[in-house]
Amino acid sequence: MTHTVELLLDDDLDRHVRGWWRRLRDAGLASLAAHPHPTNRPHLTVVTAASLAGLRPLPLPIPVELGPVRMLGRALVLGVTATARLRDLHHEVVSALADPEPWPPPPQWVPHVSLALRMPEEQRAAALDLFAGEPPARGHLVAARSYDSRTRTVVDLDPSCGP
Repeated sequence: MTHTVELLLDDDLDRHVRGWWRRLRDAGLASLAAHPHPTNRPHLTVVTAASLAGLRPLPLPIPVELGPVRMLGRALVLGVTATARLRDLHHEVVSALADPEPWPPPPQWVPHVSLALRMPEEQRAAALDLFAGEPPARGHLVAARSYDSRTRTVVDLDPSCGP
């Protein structure tokens, strides 16, 4: 069983990412637009842990820049500029949790927003070409939630008092 700490995008950025999901789907490519689960929405995962015990208030909102599109393993993602403020938040979350092994540790964290989780190898070049030259998208990370992999549910994390 795992829990995540996920940061949610402001309304404009959320619409922007969903538009990119639709562009992929409309081009016949793998996309999170096709993911049917009701918790599916654009987000930045900060950490995954067995427990969120010890989580402190999160300093939101945080400015964010999304882009460029790239592959991260088998996932097509929007890179997220790893600002000092964002890296500090990740370090603070990891350090606060009672879980001895939250994932990923700060040196291995690659902040991103997913566009497709299992991009078939034969679609990767077309997907990257679809977004070539797109300018970065800017906005804010405005709220937090946690996904429970056992129950497949989410709970909002109140930035003023934790879970």
